[in-house]
Amino acid sequence: MPKVTVIISAFNHESYVSETIKSILDQTFRDFELIVVDNGSTDSTYKIIKSFFDPRLKVFRIRKNIGFGYALNFCLKKSQGEYVSLFSSDDIAIPTKLEKQVQYLNSHSEVDAVFSLAQLIDENDHILEKNYYENVFNQKNKTRYQWLNYFFNNGNCICFPTALIKKSIYEKIGYENERLAQLHDFDLWVRLCLKTEIYILQQKLVKFRIRSDNKNVSADTLDNKIRSMYEFSHVLKHYLKIKSVKEFLKIFPHSQEKYKDISDNELIPFYVAREALNVEHVFHQKFALDTLFDLLQNKRIAKKLQKKNNFGYADFIRLTGKYDLYHVQHIAFQEDLVRRLKLEYEDLKYPLRKLKKTIYGKS
Repeated sequence: MPKVTVIISAFNHESYVSETIKSILDQTFRDFELIVVDNGSTDSTYKIIKSFFDPRLKVFRIRKNIGFGYALNFCLKKSQGEYVSLFSSDDIAIPTKLEKQVQYLNSHSEVDAVFSLAQLIDENDHILEKNYYENVFNQKNKTRYQWLNYFFNNGNCICFPTALIKKSIYEKIGYENERLAQLHDFDLWVRLCLKTEIYILQQKLVKFRIRSDNKNVSADTLDNKIRSMYEFSHVLKHYLKIKSVKEFLKIFPHSQEKYKDISDNELIPFYVAREALNVEHVFHQKFALDTLFDLLQNKRIAKKLQKKNNFGYADFIRLTGKYDLYHVQHIAFQEDLVRRLKLEYEDLKYPLRKLKKTIYGKS
């Protein structure tokens, strides 16, 4: 039984996967198995993976790519290690990554997942400075309640391939959500912090590759932005599982100062929805309104909300007209702009014809 299972899901990374695998096999910590699955690659990625010969390496192939989450779960179910290292097939592990992270988990029983900082590199392994991700990943440690507050208001800030997680915690929080593409890791971090403490080693133990022309899976493309907004509203649903007012106030301590009506464990979804309405993101607002809609469907809860929080159907209806989730105002502005431009064009058509006739007449 190896102490660690390192999992790599590879897809069309023929230029990088060899260096990635070498960086794992060359770790100073030796007691691990490496499970690599080719997730439907159409280039020579699988051939390169199969060229390695090491007793710790196990190679699998999924003929058709049906999602990163599915591939990770495929490997998790085959893993035998006490700890699981999640890694990417285009990144590089510093030689002491596993050694330092295993040492930390071994000596801190209260922590179930340890991460690290990341060094950003480009396609040619050159170090990148002043990159967007540099600020995102440069995080100090927080309590799990502080992490949950940060995640709720700001989103993901932990670098996926830096993770080393106790496999036993998966039995409590579940495996990867295979329906999520952009935020599958963020979803996992939130579920982790709802159950346990995490820790970030303040050392750069991974070289995280930023590819040009938005080729990263997490790149800031239009499709990814749209998908992320949709997925974020589903990740927020985990906050509805907060079990007590005491826990809620540890995550959102300012709520106690702002509101004086937080006292009922059954009404935690209402308190969470109210927090979401204070965040100026459309996916927070949609999540909040959907949550309130579902709460008010229960007549008993509706009566309790009216009595304890002075919130009823009329208040909800006012909110649905306040938050422009579908950008109706912007669409109306654009339609009005098009209408005015058409009118201006019609007004200009006759003078333009007259001018054209004059010009051609002179010529």
